Amino acid sequence: MTEASPPICVAALYAFTRFDDPDGLRKPLAQQCCARGIRGTLLLAGEGINGTIAGSDAAIAAVLAHIREFPGCADLDVKFSRATAIPFHRMKVRVKREIVTMGEPDIDPLAGAGHYVAPEDWNALISQPDTIVIDTRNDYEVAIGSFAGAIDPHTKSFREFPGWFRAQRERLLSEGRSPRIAMFCTGGIRCEKSTAFLKAEGLDEVYHLKGGILKYLETIPPEQSLWQGECFVFDHRVAVTHGLAPGTHVICHACRRPISEQGRAAPEYVPGISCEVCSSERDNEQRAGYAERHRQEHLAATRGEAHVGRAQFPRDR
Repeated sequence: MTEASPPICVAALYAFTRFDDPDGLRKPLAQQCCARGIRGTLLLAGEGINGTIAGSDAAIAAVLAHIREFPGCADLDVKFSRATAIPFHRMKVRVKREIVTMGEPDIDPLAGAGHYVAPEDWNALISQPDTIVIDTRNDYEVAIGSFAGAIDPHTKSFREFPGWFRAQRERLLSEGRSPRIAMFCTGGIRCEKSTAFLKAEGLDEVYHLKGGILKYLETIPPEQSLWQGECFVFDHRVAVTHGLAPGTHVICHACRRPISEQGRAAPEYVPGISCEVCSSERDNEQRAGYAERHRQEHLAATRGEAHVGRAQFPRDR
């Protein structure tokens, strides 16, 4: 960290590995995080670990050292960024069935994920005319940025991706192109599963961006980039741009969609209550509830406190 760097370290991490007793790992990990003032969310499952945490450099380093003692986590890949304040309100360590929910119990990324492609090689791959480029993220993420020419599945959650692909498979593979598929997501975890899923569906030439969009934006200079827009992140920074600099979007705490500067100028946008997308989706009673929550958040902020009822971000990454 340089003198000009924001003081908070944000660490996004995941690892597909075998945990025989994820419940036994949970409590010591939570204690490590809470004792050091770290906030964020970590998910544990039999298939590994996933999450994003934030705190001081020393605190993050200590917790990562603890995680690297877990089975299969010695070479844990972590993506770092900086923030002016901790972008989470609490610390949660949870045991789940999957560390990213696809709903396909037989898919095992350890047994057969796709081919990694380094950020430096990604442009060449997706620029080939026979490459089918698929954005595996959700619709609200794709709406604020993606790679030029990528297919948007318009999924609301990652669980919908297998159904989308099976429904579109014949069309995707019958347009005169060889079945070379390149997929990407925010940090890489969804592509580990989605490429493993496609291989289980009988496709072999499947590729995914190593480190995800975040690593690409960190590595590739803007003048060489094929990325358009901003990248949604699952914390209160909302979005980042090249060099992982803060983006321009804010979150709508009614529907949890990212709102652009243009969207904030719309008459339907009321901070904490509604945006132009969700204003017609909520009734007066719901809006009154959002207004009261927003008032309580403001009161908590004036006292220098975090409002625990603040709207949470979705968990797909």
